[in-house]
Amino acid sequence: MAIHDKEHRPKIGGLLVVGEDLSAQSLEDLAERRAALEAEIRRVDEVVRAKSATRAAADSLFKS
Repeated sequence: MAIHDKEHRPKIGGLLVVGEDLSAQSLEDLAERRAALEAEIRRVDEVVRAKSATRAAADSLFKS
């Protein structure tokens, strides 16, 4: 199935569908969407930092 099928698009917080048509959304809706996406990016970045620190600690333990 193609990624453009609505039922297969990733949903963020139940509110957003990646790849959906944005042309009918209001400026306020678009601002909310952007804020939600930016918050999700920050959340992902925090997890990446934590996992990177864990990996670095494990690597230093096994390189000793």
